[in-house]
Amino acid sequence: MAGHSSAAIAHAGNNPFLRAVAAISTLAGWISAAMIVTAVAITCQMIFVRFVLNGSTVWQTEAVIYLVISATLVGLPYVQRLRGHVNVDLIPLMLPKPARKALAILTLTASIVIVAIMLWYGYEYWHFAWARGWRSDTIWGVRLWIPYLSLPVGFALFLLQLIADLVAVLLKIDQPFGLEDR
Repeated sequence: MAGHSSAAIAHAGNNPFLRAVAAISTLAGWISAAMIVTAVAITCQMIFVRFVLNGSTVWQTEAVIYLVISATLVGLPYVQRLRGHVNVDLIPLMLPKPARKALAILTLTASIVIVAIMLWYGYEYWHFAWARGWRSDTIWGVRLWIPYLSLPVGFALFLLQLIADLVAVLLKIDQPFGLEDR
């Protein structure tokens, strides 16, 4: 049985950096949602063309795949801001406040390093596609740098939100793991 997490949305306080990152993450969330809605609309159009008009589809499946993957990547910072990622808070709840803060700093720092590495390789992959003029092997032949752009953009925005979360914990604007004292 699933329960509701006790973690709350990331706090920004009056810190201009944290507020700017929160606004950027929220915008990324809205863009991600628009991509999902667009993918659903294209899927409905594809179903209509195939089953009502008995026609063939050329670009729709590929576009839906790219939109959903891009929405996932671009939506990462918004989900992080809402603390919507999978979170097991049993250990942080059992720890005393100083140990909880140390664990939060450790996990956020490790996450920042991992996401920075993913950003580096995501950028490199996108740049190869752009510099070499890669195209998909389908009839549509989309230039692959366009959907691959979501790799560096999504990871850069996610990295920015993780850094903001770390700053908020260090400046005591937000509680470690978003957990209030019990």
